[in-house]
Amino acid sequence: MKIKQIKEILNADIVTDFSNEDTDIKYGFASDLMSDALALVKSDSLLITGLNNSQVIRTAEMLDMSTILFVRGKKPCQDVIDLALENRVTILATKYTMFKACGILANNGMEGIEADD
Repeated sequence: MKIKQIKEILNADIVTDFSNEDTDIKYGFASDLMSDALALVKSDSLLITGLNNSQVIRTAEMLDMSTILFVRGKKPCQDVIDLALENRVTILATKYTMFKACGILANNGMEGIEADD
């Protein structure tokens, strides 16, 4: 799924814009636990979270992720934005809850990440 599609279907705002709108995001992963993200996420994933602090950007940086979606109407503070700008991370923000955002993305073809058993 392209970033521009994610933006459109979730009525999301682009807070920082480093990725080409045609960047392909293959997987979605939703969590407020960055330890889960570190264990499971792939670099071509969208990190969907309501956690609004610098750890989200640091996690994306360590995983070579290009895009983060903040849910529940959360807007990152300036420190988080500055860190995203420094690390060339695209931040989107939507008013939808995490559950609703994930459902919309899944219904539009985005795949989730399976945990290894």
